[in-house]
Amino acid sequence: MNSTDPIADMLTRIRNAVAVRHDTVLVPGSNPKVALARIMKDEGFIEDFEILRSGPERTLRVRLKYRDKKEPAISGLKRVSKPGLRRYVGSKEITRIYGGMGVSIISTSQGVMTGSEARRRGIGGEYLCYLW
Repeated sequence: MNSTDPIADMLTRIRNAVAVRHDTVLVPGSNPKVALARIMKDEGFIEDFEILRSGPERTLRVRLKYRDKKEPAISGLKRVSKPGLRRYVGSKEITRIYGGMGVSIISTSQGVMTGSEARRRGIGGEYLCYLW
């Protein structure tokens, strides 16, 4: 099934899986989603992910991370830039999320990266989402 916003679909699948305490979630794969999952893993929001091949389509299996007593590492996800309203920021306009406790993910000309990394490199781009 085609989605008009595949990244929002991925975030919603993860949000729903965390809400019902699933261990893994399957997401249709693409290069931006793999980059997003890699950042989520590096920042400690998910345990791991793997790329499954099922014919011409790729599928990502995302292993969710939980702390003590099944407390999820992801407490919130928000899609910022949407197909109907794209949000672009310069390097000096990148804000901190929840006082530095959250992460903004930005698609730049040099790839998908966290907001703090984009600010450090001095490049802006399209806000993809916030994680906290």
